[in-house]
Amino acid sequence: MTTGASSVRTVEDETDGAAARASGPQLRRRLGRADLRAVPEARRALRELLHRWGPGERSEVAELLTSELVTNALVHTDDDAILTATVSPSGLRVEVRDFVARGPRPRVPAAAEDTNGRGLFLIESLADDWGVCAHEVGKSVWFELGAQQAA
Repeated sequence: MTTGASSVRTVEDETDGAAARASGPQLRRRLGRADLRAVPEARRALRELLHRWGPGERSEVAELLTSELVTNALVHTDDDAILTATVSPSGLRVEVRDFVARGPRPRVPAAAEDTNGRGLFLIESLADDWGVCAHEVGKSVWFELGAQQAA
């Protein structure tokens, strides 16, 4: 199954690249079930992480995409989630892991004024790469921004 720019990957595929990405600062937060207060908290924490890494004009994009992933995990699952953002010399990788096997379904909103259904469309449009990684229990939805874009 292909989602976004990348295919579904197994946990083994995900962990192979984890050591390379973990070379820089990292944010890791547990998000409580259906606790939408986690959305602005995640944005604020990511902003602090990126500020320490170096200021830049694209951190707003990283914050927007992160809030979309967090919101999707909290609204479309009935469980906790884990947010991980890792900065490396090559850029930023943000992933939100939940514990529900059902994959995300990208869709275009029915009407221009409809505020729902834009999350994955924004991620697909603005991220350099994104995808879904299947885990034994649940999945991770992730995106990456290159260093020149995320800083």
